[in-house]
Amino acid sequence: MAVHRSGPLKQQNKAHKGGRHRGRGSAQRDGKGRLAPKTLSKKVRKDLSRVDQRHRASQLRKQKKEAVLAEKRQLGSKDGPPHQVLVVPLHNRISLPEAFQLLQDRDTGTVHLNEWGSTHSFMLLCPRLKHRWFFTSARPGDLHTVLDMAKVADTILFLLDPLEGWDSTGDYCLSCLFAQGLPTYTLAVQGISSLPPKKQIDARKKLSKAVEKRFPEDKLLLLDTQQEAGMLLRQLANQKQRHLAFRDRRAYLFAHAAEFVPSEESDLVGTLKISGYVRGQALNVNSVLHIIGHGDFQMKQVDAPVDPFPLNPRVIKSSKDSGTAMEICAADAVADMEEDLKVLMKADPDKQESLQTEVIPDPMEGEQTWPTEEELSEAHDLLKESSKVVKKVPKGTSSYQAEWILDEDGESGGEGDEYDDIEHEDFMEEESQDEGSEEEEEECETMTIGESVRDDLYDEKVDEEAEEKMLEKYKQQRLEEMFPDEVDTPRDVAARIRFQKYRGLKSFRTSPWDPKENLPRDYARIFQFQNFINTRRRIFKEIEEKEVEGAEVGWYVTLHVSEVPVSVVEHFKRGTPLIAFSLLPHEQKMSVLNMVVSRHPGNTEPVKAKEELIFHCGFRRFRASPLFSQHTAADKHKFQRFLTADTALVVTVYAPITFPPASVLLFKQNSNGMHSLIATGHLLSVDPDRMVIKRVVLSGHPFKIFTKTAVVRYMFFNREDVLWGHIKEPLGKRMCDVGACLKHPSDSVLNRDRQLSSNDVSWNPWHLMSQWVKSKGWPTVG
Repeated sequence: MAVHRSGPLKQQNKAHKGGRHRGRGSAQRDGKGRLAPKTLSKKVRKDLSRVDQRHRASQLRKQKKEAVLAEKRQLGSKDGPPHQVLVVPLHNRISLPEAFQLLQDRDTGTVHLNEWGSTHSFMLLCPRLKHRWFFTSARPGDLHTVLDMAKVADTILFLLDPLEGWDSTGDYCLSCLFAQGLPTYTLAVQGISSLPPKKQIDARKKLSKAVEKRFPEDKLLLLDTQQEAGMLLRQLANQKQRHLAFRDRRAYLFAHAAEFVPSEESDLVGTLKISGYVRGQALNVNSVLHIIGHGDFQMKQVDAPVDPFPLNPRVIKSSKDSGTAMEICAADAVADMEEDLKVLMKADPDKQESLQTEVIPDPMEGEQTWPTEEELSEAHDLLKESSKVVKKVPKGTSSYQAEWILDEDGESGGEGDEYDDIEHEDFMEEESQDEGSEEEEEECETMTIGESVRDDLYDEKVDEEAEEKMLEKYKQQRLEEMFPDEVDTPRDVAARIRFQKYRGLKSFRTSPWDPKENLPRDYARIFQFQNFINTRRRIFKEIEEKEVEGAEVGWYVTLHVSEVPVSVVEHFKRGTPLIAFSLLPHEQKMSVLNMVVSRHPGNTEPVKAKEELIFHCGFRRFRASPLFSQHTAADKHKFQRFLTADTALVVTVYAPITFPPASVLLFKQNSNGMHSLIATGHLLSVDPDRMVIKRVVLSGHPFKIFTKTAVVRYMFFNREDVLWGHIKEPLGKRMCDVGACLKHPSDSVLNRDRQLSSNDVSWNPWHLMSQWVKSKGWPTVG
């Protein structure tokens, strides 16, 4: 007789608990290894005991501490690059030669003075401290040199005045350095020993109080004696290094020597040999090299000459007298020996990055057939699909206003909306006006002076034409603030022709707008990522995990850069620093960059859109004519005609691709040639599809207001323009008396002294009112 046996899938009914408490161990035993679906879908997390958790935390702390110590030991050591220190005097009373004389102590180590250029720099080798420093200097008046050298400096040494700390020029330089991003810095006071002993303590207290505004919780070191200079060197060697994100992921090099070899075809272009220490990341010869201020170039070869500044020089014993020894510097002894020169890498044409910056457009690429009915219906269904979110809003809030209210944990302009769609079309042509200097009015006391000496001197320095243009720009900015986006309907041109590029939007948030429609032909020349976030993440992950073949960090190399103009080495010989950065993939290509900036409080001049500005974006410096737009979480962003001072705006320019994070500084060139800092911020995204929409508001005078209709005058001056739009009917035939009877969809009556404009969302009298236009006037890089 066959006996029934239960299979493995037999139903198991839940047993009665009987009132006994069921603990975690009992549940695990009853489960027999089964896991809930939610647990299976997630990564299994191993629970550690308290002892294991403490042990793991201590291991992590130990690893971080060892990483910091290893970074300290490598910087300035025999295997790492020299510790590069940028000395910046923040006051005109600071004596830079005296400070360098104290640091160039022969008892401390060996000093190698710089032989190129006119700038003060020297190499200090200290075997006793097992450290080597490379000191350079820059004056705050030469602002772009200070910013460029701060991009590659390991430490910035600020020299302060004992009485005032810094002057106006030094304060302006500090503002720019803070906006760009400060590396490790140290504060030193020069000249406090020259004060009387009773005033030294008071001077240090006042200076410490003044420095707290810029540098809270930072100690002030003295630099008046050799002993204080030695303490300063120890502080520089033992400081924890601060990181700048835009340079940690790229290889960069500060040129210690440069040699130009002209080509056979022309003496104006040739091969530039740059020698220096590799920093940041390993340098690959196949990557593109960017020389700050000069452009992008390709490398042909990387050589590895002998380090000219070794921490421990070679000791050669004489065969005649074994008791005597002679220390020689490797560069002095074997500079001309070809066998000591190693060729590390040569460029591979198949793997080398190209210098192509623009796409060659195909005129037939944009051809397409008319979409079918199925495609149109599918697109219509996609527009209807939208996720419904329940939000808490104030009582009486409309559905349109509720869409703009963010959640408590939501942020406008964060990572989520970082890469919104953007559209660009031609903006209406606007005349760009020249910059002028803003004259500050000072309060004056009533006093008697001679004849108009001051007036004559004032008139000699004032450019009347520039003053008229600046006055007109101030008026335009004031009108824009009082009546945003309002324009007068022209009387000599029909409104339906003047505003034919505009369209009406029922809702600025929900109305569809294709970012690819009606793009200019030149827009096909730029590059666009299919997914910029994923590309950026992939490249950064390869930098962290993949080993790059090439010159390692700390090696002294010579780069053979091809097709370089002779002007680069001429600037270098005049004392301008030569700084080179290795580019990441795609960073030599042109695209549309969006940057979030805020107006600098020290500058109040009106800045109009499309004016030429000077940009410091990460490691790059270039000129461009930007567009301004609002920084919102929507997919369409309103165009701003002026750079406002109260809110952050998004600046859109044509520029080479740069992967964020990167700091952004905007400068404006004045009539006297000086550059003024107007805005600071950071790089938001590289997105050509971010739509910038230009709005125009047409306004008129309400003549009669009824319950559901209103008669408005002076909005249009042509009867055909009124018939063209969605207006109930025109009234009058004469040009000056043409009115429009506008239908109001609600039952409420507007206030009589309220101006009729498209700011009233419920009013949609004509399709030209409440209009938004995409720009076709794209900015160009100078």
